[in-house]
Formats: sequence, structure tokens, C-alpha cells
Amino acid sequence: MPRDREKMIKYNNTYNQQNYDRVSLMLPKGQKEAVREHAEAMGESLNAFVNRAIREAMERDKGAKAP
Repeated sequence: MPRDREKMIKYNNTYNQQNYDRVSLMLPKGQKEAVREHAEAMGESLNAFVNRAIREAMERDKGAKAP
């Protein structure tokens, strides 16, 4: 791997570690591809779609009582 590429990967990894929290998401077998296809149909990446879904659910849930 060229040295410049190694530096870029290291920089990106450091940046991501400093600026983002990582969450592991488990879906039933086969659902990942359906979610990915839906996200792409909406013009989003899988990550962007999941983030939007979480934000929208949190906004909708404000003031609601837990089930």
C-alpha cells in the first residue's frame, strides 16, 4: 500500500474516532439488504438513513410516555 494511502487511512480513522460514536446494529437475516435498498431508493446511504430514522423517532417520541 502506498505510504500516502496509509497516512490517509490513519488520518480518517483518527478523525472518526474523535468525532463519532460507533454503534453495532443487528438485524434479522436478509433485512439488511432490504434496508439498504430502501435507503438507496431515498437517495441516502445506509448510515444516513439509520441516523435520520433515529433522529425522527426521537423527535416524535418527545413528551411521549414509555410503553
